Amino acid sequence: MILVEGLHKDFGRVTAVHDLSFSVGDGEIFGLLGPNGAGKTTTVRMLAGLIAPTRGSATVNGHALGDESQRIRALTGILTESPGLHDKLTARQNLAYYGRLYGLRGADLRGAVERYLGVVEMLPWADRRVGGFSKGMRQKIAIARALLHEPEVIYLDEPTSGLDPAAAKTVRDFIDTLRSLGRSIVICTHNLDEAERLCDRIGIMQGQLLRVDTPAALRRSGRAATVRVELNGARGPQSFLGVLADLPTIVAAQILDGSLLVELADPARETPDVVAALVHAGARITSVREEAATLEEVYLHLVGEVGERDAPLRRNREASVSEVVS
Repeated sequence: MILVEGLHKDFGRVTAVHDLSFSVGDGEIFGLLGPNGAGKTTTVRMLAGLIAPTRGSATVNGHALGDESQRIRALTGILTESPGLHDKLTARQNLAYYGRLYGLRGADLRGAVERYLGVVEMLPWADRRVGGFSKGMRQKIAIARALLHEPEVIYLDEPTSGLDPAAAKTVRDFIDTLRSLGRSIVICTHNLDEAERLCDRIGIMQGQLLRVDTPAALRRSGRAATVRVELNGARGPQSFLGVLADLPTIVAAQILDGSLLVELADPARETPDVVAALVHAGARITSVREEAATLEEVYLHLVGEVGERDAPLRRNREASVSEVVS
């Protein structure tokens, strides 16, 4: 659905995004994870056809950024961090106003407004002015606005920022619903827990993409996964090392603190075979769990590493910005 190749954006002498290349599949939720100022919002604005890249290319459902940016804007929906609703208009009036900007008219417009007010559970408040809404309610209306024209691609920039836990859960549940409808979604966030729960793949970025992979693969950091098997019975773990040695999928196995530690290349597929072999050999298993670094540890390592490497460059950029402001 989205193919990005060498995308780059400069603002004067300041580079916001450097040489991004990634893809997003049909019905995939792809997360851009990074600190404030990492270039996430700039990336989304380029991919939505709102600002032009300095160089590089991207296609959205086969439409090229630049030449076909108007078509890209028509098939995408975007939720910015600040909803930008008209406070003196009701929720229904806000959606109708933006629906007309999307080209909806008459019965199609009225039907879309009613449908998405219902989808975000805001029909009871449809005729109240949004100026009196909580941030969570405003966020729901902004999500409805982004979906009115049935976009094929949806960009969500910090979708749960500033929301209370109940409102944030509602938004996350709704994003899961969009996945089930086959929409391709790009989420910009610095919320690690949210990214891990929602995203099929995550790109960690800080001006450039540092790594792209599934949450599980990121936590393993390119290493074989370690699965800890706890046993309870007369036979100790030592007696089962020979059983594990006969399995072709085992990378390595050892005993630590009375448990079996088994290294696997693909734990989701291979762990059931390990368990079956151990049980067949008479093992009494009390627990099986994968041990890996947390996403937070991986994220901080990657961002900290690039931060230390680019510190002189960052100081030069800050000096350049200071000169421009002066």
